[in-house]
Amino acid sequence: MTSVVGANIRRLREQRGWSQSRLAREVCRAARVQGDPVGRQEVSRWETGKRKPREWLPFIAAALGVPVDELRTPETPAEPPMPTLADFLPEGDPLSLLEDSPGRRIGMGDVGDLQQRVHGLRLADDVLAGGDLIRPALRDLRRAVKLYREGSYSGDVGRQLLCQIGELSQISGWIASDAGQHDEAERIYRLGISAARQAEDYTLAGNIAGSLAYQFSNTGREAEGVTLAQAALNDAGSDAPPKARALYLDRVAWAHTKAGGVEHGQAAIRALGEAGQALSEDSAGTESPAYLYWVEAGELRVMESRVYTELHKPLRAVPLLREVLGEYDATHARELALYLSWLAVALADANEPEEAAAVAERVISLASDVASERTAERVRVILRRLEGYADVPEVAALLAEHRAA
Repeated sequence: MTSVVGANIRRLREQRGWSQSRLAREVCRAARVQGDPVGRQEVSRWETGKRKPREWLPFIAAALGVPVDELRTPETPAEPPMPTLADFLPEGDPLSLLEDSPGRRIGMGDVGDLQQRVHGLRLADDVLAGGDLIRPALRDLRRAVKLYREGSYSGDVGRQLLCQIGELSQISGWIASDAGQHDEAERIYRLGISAARQAEDYTLAGNIAGSLAYQFSNTGREAEGVTLAQAALNDAGSDAPPKARALYLDRVAWAHTKAGGVEHGQAAIRALGEAGQALSEDSAGTESPAYLYWVEAGELRVMESRVYTELHKPLRAVPLLREVLGEYDATHARELALYLSWLAVALADANEPEEAAAVAERVISLASDVASERTAERVRVILRRLEGYADVPEVAALLAEHRAA
């Protein structure tokens, strides 16, 4: 359980926008010691109450610029604190370094090789489903963590390794989630958040957290989805690249949509507007992480149409979906099936069951060739929605054919 001192250390550190690694450096500087005897893991132990600072307490206070007594005094918050991504870190420390491990020397060449593997997985995920990619993704992730824990490297190389573990966790978690392995995906995402935060890459941490929030929203954990999506947006801050902020806000919009209710619906529409505004600030001279290559106006229109479908506003959803689908790359079968599934539901809501059945038939055909739990679930959603039109011949034929299959 977190101690009073630990809670105060964390609160004061986060108020200053410092990482645990930064505080460790400042404590060593205040104590005027060489060799970094205090590191990030030690700060983590203080904050979680697993270890008491004892002789380090005066230097912690000096580093934070507060009296020692302030660290010992329980805080009485006026209201519950806002959740942060630190609340979603994994138990223990799966990235802790092995003591006395000889390990081979790791250099930037190894980081580059890992980066290529990560990029290859992202490109493969554009055209292949989770069931096809889960094994190679998990194999690469285990290798990367082993490299980090057992190798020897400079501080800069270590940070880059953590960033690649974070990126690999994001795409591996996405792949695991698409394959229906939600518990495994959550563990992977939490590992990635930890790696990105240790590397002090808060844009990456927000991307991973947003992916986990998206999974929460789609698997019956809607309240957690809202909390985490908002924490990802808040922690990344206003300095995040425009594409990143647009993506975080898209996740917030979806989380509110799935939470249901008038207030959440209004919050979703506001977030969509803010996402569009954020993306409009992107320009050729704006630097964005390579993994955000797919965030563009068309993707925001897709999310907007999905939100309107969930909010039962088909007159807005159908034109948007038709516009996006008219421009979509047909080689991306899984995404095409998913987007068509939203169109089928929106058409049913618009009281166009015959056209909804025709679109549904195409979705089912595409889904049959894709090893994706997400597309399988969307097929189930469409069929349930069309059951209300079972007396329409086209719908009746589709339902009968699917039951036979």
